[in-house]
Amino acid sequence: MLKLDDRDLRILAILREEGRISKAELAGRINLSAAPCWERLKRLEDAGIIVGYRAEVSLRKIAAHIVVFMAVELEQHRAEDFAVFERTIAPLDEIVSCWAVGGGFDYFLQIVTRDIDAYQRLVDHLLEARCGLARYFTYVVTKPVKQSARLPLDLLLGGEG
Repeated sequence: MLKLDDRDLRILAILREEGRISKAELAGRINLSAAPCWERLKRLEDAGIIVGYRAEVSLRKIAAHIVVFMAVELEQHRAEDFAVFERTIAPLDEIVSCWAVGGGFDYFLQIVTRDIDAYQRLVDHLLEARCGLARYFTYVVTKPVKQSARLPLDLLLGGEG
């Protein structure tokens, strides 16, 4: 793990809130000249700590859609069974997130589709793909309550939040 100092943490905190900030503005906000700030930023990117810059899009303002969480149980639990399932879902754009989990289920998937019919076609595809899907449980989101791309860096790194 890369050792981060206070300036690195401030860079991350600022970028987490304002990803489009100019390099000059960022340098000014952390009290560094442009070149050392750019070097720190490049080091954070090269180390894989900063993995991208994205825009948050309000999907509800541009397209009708539903969000579904699917809990998945596989038929078998060998390494190859997990690999087959993961390869099957990888190219499916409707599956926007997937987490392998311990406990009663094997995976949680976050799925965004136009409507329930589109979701059912995706499920049918997964069942026909013979990817080891034994059982699935569908949870339709009725209202987003809290969504955040912000990681709690201060809490994770021992600060007060």
